[in-house]
Amino acid sequence: MFDFFGLAKEADLLALKVVFDGEIYKQKELREKLKQVDAQSDEELVLASYLKWGADFVKYLDGNFRIAIYDKKRLYLYRDRFGTKPLFFMQKNRDLIFGSSLKRITPFLERVSMNKDALLSYLSFLAPTTPYTFFDGIYKLGPSEYLVFDGDSYEIKEYFNLLDTKPDLITDRDEALHKLEKTLRESIGTRLNGVTASLLSGGIDSASICAFAKQRGVDLETYTVGYKEFAKYDERENAKESADFLGLNNTTLEITQNDFIDASEMVLDELYEPLNDPAAIPLYLLFERIKKDGHSVILSGEGSDELFLGYRQYFEFLDIEQLRSLKNKNYLKKYFRSNYSKNREWEYYKRVFNETLLFRTSGELFTDLQKNLLLKQNIKDNHALKYFTKHRDSFLRSSHTDESFWYSYIDLKHFQAEHFLAKLSSVSSLSSIKTRTPFLDKDLASLVFSISPNLRYENGVTKELLKEIMKPHLNDQILKRKKKGFSNPYLEYLINSKKISLIKDVNNETGMFKTKELDEYIASASKSGFKQHIWGLYVLSVWIKKWML
Repeated sequence: MFDFFGLAKEADLLALKVVFDGEIYKQKELREKLKQVDAQSDEELVLASYLKWGADFVKYLDGNFRIAIYDKKRLYLYRDRFGTKPLFFMQKNRDLIFGSSLKRITPFLERVSMNKDALLSYLSFLAPTTPYTFFDGIYKLGPSEYLVFDGDSYEIKEYFNLLDTKPDLITDRDEALHKLEKTLRESIGTRLNGVTASLLSGGIDSASICAFAKQRGVDLETYTVGYKEFAKYDERENAKESADFLGLNNTTLEITQNDFIDASEMVLDELYEPLNDPAAIPLYLLFERIKKDGHSVILSGEGSDELFLGYRQYFEFLDIEQLRSLKNKNYLKKYFRSNYSKNREWEYYKRVFNETLLFRTSGELFTDLQKNLLLKQNIKDNHALKYFTKHRDSFLRSSHTDESFWYSYIDLKHFQAEHFLAKLSSVSSLSSIKTRTPFLDKDLASLVFSISPNLRYENGVTKELLKEIMKPHLNDQILKRKKKGFSNPYLEYLINSKKISLIKDVNNETGMFKTKELDEYIASASKSGFKQHIWGLYVLSVWIKKWML
């Protein structure tokens, strides 16, 4: 199946076909390298690049894209470096079927069955890890990967790896700040063409984008979401303060429980497989408002937290890592083995004293022992490590030794690409809106990975380097504001609407989970500790009801 289902154009040259969906940045520089100044479209640039450099042409492209090239009975599929656009495929006999969404490929399945690895990795890490999807037989390329199909079998390779960046090239703080600001400005500048709006929270990421865009003469319309009767999740006041400081218009959208529940059914159906991110629903409603106001291209701040250590837990993990140096820890090792607790910190200490991998993405949810207790199947401790083996091996083979770069690397590979960006891509496409993410820039990310790790975290301040860059451009109120994230009252809505009962109803038919353990999770729904666990079970139940019952 040789197209991206209406999302792209085709370019033909004898036996050569090119299918492209996305955007190519820094086209002037690319044309100069190609000596193809007359190329009029992204498709023509891709074609010219392939003709000049062959299968490795993608190394010379900068942008967000998915590409297919058919040349002399050989098919190539490419996904961009950070995975901003998903790319799915399945082999059926001697045909390779591929597409931009699962919706277009599932009709080719003879029957629908659930992929066990997709289920287990979803429970562990909020989204199925590549190459798995929930549909047995359908797979997904990972970020920076490309596939080669020769008519009989396929092979998957990697064309870009952040870990190839040499560590500690920059050890001077002033040099780091100067180069980071310059590169971030360039990244925003290359993405401003046609952009008229931006998401705006109360935090530093979106404010930084808007500030540098304004300095280039682009006053972006900003958009923020709020929740009726749930002030603790509301960022409208903070966003307005940021917009006022920057001299920008800020439009707010207030969401009610009915808005959320009504939209959730359509959004969860469109996602086509479980994705544990309740922010998908308010984001869709916000995109619908943005579309109504006439905007079609917006900027968003994904990637900043991963590159600049914006999650407080990064620092907590770095602290816990120090316990590995304890010489006498046999007692502690035995204690944590024999005294199970659902507490997240208990799990972390157990890993350190058992000398196993501590950090397994910021999106880790159900631990292996929790899954073992919940599911009616035996799940061994550390089973989930299999889903990141190739990434961990890549890290251990690299010149990077500081674990903070492992945190950033694996979070970009999965937590960002398969969770946040999967949400952003799916939801924005529903509203026919293009999204651009300036922090997810290959030059910016490579630069960060070349900076001495101590400069990123030595003072224990989240996003310290970014905050230093933005000191002349943002006020203290924005720079020192506590991170809130795109939080929302999803569980309150789920309980109040009684939609939460679907979890038990589906389990009564499938028998997938142990009743007592499931009941305990649901009974704790109003408590903060396991909210996202329950939302994840609800989203899974929606999918099972649609596809398996």
